[in-house]
Amino acid sequence: MTRTSRGTAIRRGAVGFIALFAVAEIISRSGIVSATFLPPTSLVLLRVGQLLIDPAFLSAVVATLYAWAIGLVICILVSVTIGVLLGSSRRAYSASQAIIEFIRPIPSVALIPVAMLVLGNDAEMKIALIVFSTSWPVLFNTIYGMHDVDPVAKLTAKSFGRGRVATLFAVSLPSAAPFIFTGIRIAASVALIVAVSAELLAGASDGLGRWMLDASATGNRPDLVYASTIIAGLIGLVVNGILVLIERRFLSWQPALRTAGKET
Repeated sequence: MTRTSRGTAIRRGAVGFIALFAVAEIISRSGIVSATFLPPTSLVLLRVGQLLIDPAFLSAVVATLYAWAIGLVICILVSVTIGVLLGSSRRAYSASQAIIEFIRPIPSVALIPVAMLVLGNDAEMKIALIVFSTSWPVLFNTIYGMHDVDPVAKLTAKSFGRGRVATLFAVSLPSAAPFIFTGIRIAASVALIVAVSAELLAGASDGLGRWMLDASATGNRPDLVYASTIIAGLIGLVVNGILVLIERRFLSWQPALRTAGKET
């Protein structure tokens, strides 16, 4: 994407958001929908600014991001390691495939009661749910990436006297890196969703979801709920943007990213 086309896409996106907010403002002000359910957009945006300097709210956001970061790091370490092992051995993958396919469809939300029973409703519960729900995209992308490694490249490395470990780090992992990073980007978004959902449904002791739950149940403040939801969306955009920058920085040798870099 060229710099001009990227700027055009940003401008169009901004126009879309402005149009959406304007329509919501008109609907709320006209009384078509009660302000109890859809407060004016101008009021919600004002609350967004206020929440961004509210210490209690920022503390809740930090609690959510803490669980998100710890869970995601554990997921990456465990899933990439297992994915490399299973992706390097067809027999190991075949032997474990039935177990993986049995566990994978279990919704992470369905495990909330079990996680609360075993771990309580603190950060440990959120981290455990995040690790479970985010492991699958990283695991499968790692396996697919290892299966996609060019066998000629591995044979060439072996012909130069490289052992299995050296070939793994010099050939297999660099080749599978784009797949792995795609899984990490998916997992980062899922982890944020699961963290907030666990806080909402399990009534966690702290976090963004718990703050939204309290604002909705005890304060009856839909403007604060909408404002916190917008901030949660902005956090997701920032996280994805950071991961995109990391991908372009460390995986710039990919043909698609290299071409994009030349065009900008």
